[in-house]
Amino acid sequence: QTGPVIDMPVPASFNDITQDPSLENYIGWVWYEKEVLLPLRWLQDDLNTRVVLRFGSAHYYSIVWVNGVQVVEHEGGHLPFEADISSIIQGSPGIPCRITVALNNTLTPHTLPPGSIQYMNDKTRYPKNYFVQNIRFDFFNYAGIHRPVVLYTTPSIYIDDITVTTTSSESIAMVQYQVSVVGSTLYSLSLSLRDQEGKVVATGDGPAGELKVLNPNLWWPYLMHENPGYRYSLEVKMQAQANGALLEDVYTLPVGIRTVHITSTQFLINGRPFYFHGVNKHEDADIRGKGLDWPLVMKDFNLLRWLGANSFRTSHYPYAEEIMDLCDAYGIVVIDECPGVGIKMLESFGNKSLQHHLLVMEELIRRDKNRPSVVMWSVANEPASELPPAAYYFKTVIARTKALDPSRPVTFVTDANYALDRGAPYVDVICVNSYFSWYHDPGHLEVITLQLTTQFENWYKTYKKPIIQSEYGADSVPGLHSDPPLMFSEEYQKAMLEKYHSVFDKKRKEYVIGELIWNFADFMTNQGTTRVLGNKKGIFTRQRQPKSAAFVLRERYWKIANESSCLPPIIKSHTLFL
Repeated sequence: QTGPVIDMPVPASFNDITQDPSLENYIGWVWYEKEVLLPLRWLQDDLNTRVVLRFGSAHYYSIVWVNGVQVVEHEGGHLPFEADISSIIQGSPGIPCRITVALNNTLTPHTLPPGSIQYMNDKTRYPKNYFVQNIRFDFFNYAGIHRPVVLYTTPSIYIDDITVTTTSSESIAMVQYQVSVVGSTLYSLSLSLRDQEGKVVATGDGPAGELKVLNPNLWWPYLMHENPGYRYSLEVKMQAQANGALLEDVYTLPVGIRTVHITSTQFLINGRPFYFHGVNKHEDADIRGKGLDWPLVMKDFNLLRWLGANSFRTSHYPYAEEIMDLCDAYGIVVIDECPGVGIKMLESFGNKSLQHHLLVMEELIRRDKNRPSVVMWSVANEPASELPPAAYYFKTVIARTKALDPSRPVTFVTDANYALDRGAPYVDVICVNSYFSWYHDPGHLEVITLQLTTQFENWYKTYKKPIIQSEYGADSVPGLHSDPPLMFSEEYQKAMLEKYHSVFDKKRKEYVIGELIWNFADFMTNQGTTRVLGNKKGIFTRQRQPKSAAFVLRERYWKIANESSCLPPIIKSHTLFL
């Protein structure tokens, strides 16, 4: 023990839990420690049992010890990592298992997201060794163990990974699978695919193959079908002999049968045009910061469905697996974004950064590749893509992403000039952020129609690819009113949205395939002269209460859903039945 110890909940960010202002903006190492008593059967010298310690995520650099023995290091937040701890804990029954974690939240030019440490050397203005963490992204740099930490067991020979892809026609679907087993080359695999009633609809065996499903129930997005989010269960059973015992490992994977295709003007899900009417979000809330919180997650999904939103982007990092599970179950379509936000400095385009970015995409795809809700990968948000090295950088990241997963389109989100963007040639869908009459020509709502129309026409003329307006919006302080509309009032936020919507309505008849509001809810940022307790561009407050703009968007989204659905008109209801 080297200093004061604070009780710290997990999962949670540590920043807002105490009254200590130095912890709020703390940069550097923190230590977590917990002792747990494990089941006796895990601790016996059993060569056939493997005990694993798994972290849903921790920010950002983690080193983990068990009983003083280092078991894993991991760089980067937002994604899971684990360690086999069998050899450390087995043979020590009755002794508590001590888990120690050292976490460092420092961001450098080569981390994802990048940042830089700036020492303030003017001794007349700053104390000795004073430094600040500079970041080039507009959300608070929360830190801590943000997602659940679990201990689980498998046999010593176990199912390590499953990859599923699907194709379908009207009356038949094919489910291609690959299963990787670790610990032995001698094993048998059997697979059964069950529908939601539990009926077996297809069976297979061996590490790779194809299951044929007759008259399949396809996975459809919310509001596109009366039964959205339909998933089958793929049960994979492995059997092997080891040390004279029969070992069995069983894993059940939810499988949604759906296809994704793009043309020069459309995004097709199961062969039908899909229009993204959704939101950008953040994992952000009072007190818990970025910590996973089930009541908050459920509230957000109920608000999304009340709003008539069919999609969101995981701005600007992968969200918790628990959130992704609900997207699969409810039919909420996801653009899955890695933490590549704030890539602005020239040195963040070098080989060291590139290698780490490739590794992060590998981790993200391994985690989310089997999710039907994930229809596109996003490799970055608002990078300095006009810089010369951006061409090679994004060509490489996108090519690697497609090699790892050929089944999905890949994009990154740009705010660069269409004529200068060096990464755009490599994306499948153009995703553009713009804030006309906010960051540009602030207060001048009258310029939106011309500027937004010109933006779309320039991008389409240059690339002939479908376009998503991946961010647009305005800050509004709830309860602040002004007519005629002035900036920061609820009326100005509404008026800006309506101006954008009139252009979207013209262009979605041509090649615009989606609109994602910035943002779903107000969220915390670094302090600054333009930020009043965070970013206020939410259509809901940070406490998830609607501003006027939420009702504007709700009316619009349900109208679009009713227009594009081949179902009878969907009646929007204030009550959602599960």
